[in-house]
Amino acid sequence: MKYGVNLLIWTANFTEEHFPLLPKLKAAGFDGVELPLFAPDGYPAQRVRQELDANGLESTTCVIIPQGSLFDADSVGRTKAMDHMKKAIEVNAELGSKMMAGPLYSPVGWLPGRRRTAGEWQRTIESYQQLGSTLEQHDVSVGIEPLNRFETFFLNTAADGAALCEAIGHPRVGLLIDTFHSNIEEKNVANAYRTAGLHLKHVHTCENDRGTPGSGHVPWDDVFAAIRDVHYDGWLTIESFGFNLPEISAAAAIWRDLARTPESIAVDGLQFLKRYPV
Repeated sequence: MKYGVNLLIWTANFTEEHFPLLPKLKAAGFDGVELPLFAPDGYPAQRVRQELDANGLESTTCVIIPQGSLFDADSVGRTKAMDHMKKAIEVNAELGSKMMAGPLYSPVGWLPGRRRTAGEWQRTIESYQQLGSTLEQHDVSVGIEPLNRFETFFLNTAADGAALCEAIGHPRVGLLIDTFHSNIEEKNVANAYRTAGLHLKHVHTCENDRGTPGSGHVPWDDVFAAIRDVHYDGWLTIESFGFNLPEISAAAAIWRDLARTPESIAVDGLQFLKRYPV
């Protein structure tokens, strides 16, 4: 098992000015970082990879769909989303990242006021089947993330996520299950990981309020038991968000301090998570 932290705790745009953060995270005991990769065009992947390597850190990425969707009936919108995905996959490979994860189907917060349609479901399956060769070529896997009902209408539960992965049928396409979203949408948070089963490719270990893991009411004993039950051996990544980052405050609905400092969510959270056998 590897322990990671999403750099959205500090910034939505990781650049050279943030490089001094990396040795601190290594010293805290993290194995790697999750890089926000919202704009892959022009991303300084080689420079970032060099700095990660110099600090003995690995990386994963979190990616969103900014325009269009993988299920867009309009070919222009669907092409925009597909091109964005292909570029993000390429940048992941340049970073040395084997995993890109996120709500990789449509923009976060797009709520059309209805349920998803059978056509949208089928077009998403077809889009991922078309992306399979690009994933293979670059040795990258995808963790599709169900979000809570306030952030997407398309995919909310582990059961639907597992059904989607079954229909896609590609070994490099699986699920990211996040305890924050599961705490809202699942009848049993831990069972979301059992439902994901063999499709589980990435885990976000987040508290129910996005604060420090262990400080809220996520049933961590049960969550870790479920993760062991499905023989998951990938990343456990703490995802939270800076308390005053204009780029993401609205999307993440962060309107108050979630802990003593943003850094304490990472460092104290890691110490808590490492109490559990994996």
